[in-house]
Order: sequence, then structure tokens, then C-alpha cells
Amino acid sequence: MSNATFPNPGLGTFRLNGDTLKQSIKEALSLGYRHIDTAQFYDNESTVGQAIAESDVPREEIFLTTKIWHDQLQPDAFKAAVNESLRKLGTDYVDLLLIHWPSPEDEVPMVDYLNALSEAKASGKARHIGVSNFTTAQIDRAIDILGEGELFTNQIEVHPFLQNTVLIDHCQRQGIRVTGYMPLAVGKVMEDDTLKAIADSHEVSPAQITLAWLKARDITVIPSSTKAEHLKSNLEAFELELTADEMAQIGRLDRAERIANPDFAPNWDE
Repeated sequence: MSNATFPNPGLGTFRLNGDTLKQSIKEALSLGYRHIDTAQFYDNESTVGQAIAESDVPREEIFLTTKIWHDQLQPDAFKAAVNESLRKLGTDYVDLLLIHWPSPEDEVPMVDYLNALSEAKASGKARHIGVSNFTTAQIDRAIDILGEGELFTNQIEVHPFLQNTVLIDHCQRQGIRVTGYMPLAVGKVMEDDTLKAIADSHEVSPAQITLAWLKARDITVIPSSTKAEHLKSNLEAFELELTADEMAQIGRLDRAERIANPDFAPNWDE
């Protein structure tokens, strides 16, 4: 496993754009965030690039992630897509380049697009490479193709209601970091009685309890927010320590509730 830093938490940018996104990035950077996550599919790479360029934080201090969409996985298309992302982001490299979703029905052979991903790293266009929404079986195939230690992360949906324990344990045993998206279950954590009770005992919010629980599981999270107070409270969540009993209470909230489940998704792990 690489010793590169992977700032936690990061700032997710899904469904954000324009001046709202730009202000969110600038506010996050001013608060101390150093990890920004975007994707071609979000259609906001240009705005992300502008916000970084206009900030006072040097590019080399920011861990920048983008992802290639599943319709660009043919090797020639993949190479062009990487170049387009770099142009939009206004940078010569990204810190992390991900396959956003595995090719539906293996339309593009995994060996083809993972080798293209590896070539992006070899050329210096990506410092680290990884995947998103890969199952345990797909992770194993990817390791067979690329070798051990090449995959930096698997970015997956994880929150108290979809704990993804089998996949997370599998990745971590292989030395692959886990990045959790939708960590707050699109706000549903705020309504859960267990999380509210634990939050009350710490005098914090259920969102902060959730982020502290994910940190305790050694998961890097990328919540998005447009409000300065939420950006700040997300950072403060990482100072919380939960008891073993609190961790166990949250562990019992799993109900396999998957929010991101498009029709081209792989056959998920149970």
C-alpha cells in the first residue's frame, strides 16, 4: 500500500455546480479541507478547477479525485476522457483517478480498461488509481489484472443503513482503502432515533456521530455541503470518539438500504 496521504474527510461535489459549488470549495479549503472529489458524470470539473485555481491553497497541497464514466471505458475513449478531465480541471494530473462503475455486463473487458487506467498512472496523469462500485469478486479480478498494491481505493456507498461490511473487510484485508460516498444517507441519519440518542449524549448532531463511526471503521468519507457550518461540523466530527457500545448500537442499524442502485449496477455483495 502506498504511504500517500488521503485527507479525511474530503469534499464531495455530486449535484453541485456553478457559484454554489465554487463557494463550497473555497469555504472548505479555507477551513482546512485538502481533498476534493469530482467526476466526469457530475458535469462540474471545470468549476472545480476554477475554484482550485482561484483559492489561496497551492494545487500540490490538494488531493484531487475524478472518475471516468462507464461509457468511456474503451481504451482509446478512456485516454481521451482522461485528457478532457485534466483540461477541464486545469491541471496536469489528478491525485486519484477512478473507474466510476465497472463496465455493465462486461461490455468492455476489465483487462482493457484497467490497463488503460494503469497507463494513465504510468504517464503521470494520475498519481494513484482505483475503482468505484466494485464488488468483492470484481476487486479480486482487478487485483489479478493489476497486481497487489496498485488499487488505492474502492469508492462505495456506505452509511449506517448500508454498512457493506463484507466488501469493506475484503478491501481492507487487501490493503485497499475504502472511500464512503453518501455517508449521511442523503440526510436520513438525522431522523434515526438511535443516532439522535447517541448524538444527544455527546451534544453533537447525528451527522457528526455517523462520520465519527465511519472514521472508526477506517473509511475516508466525502460528504458534500454548501453550508459553512456543516463543512465545519463535518471536520469537528473527526475529533469524536465513540464507545464500543455506541459502535455496536450503530452496527445494528444495517438494513441493506442501497440508495445508488442504477440499472447498470453490478450484482452487489450480500
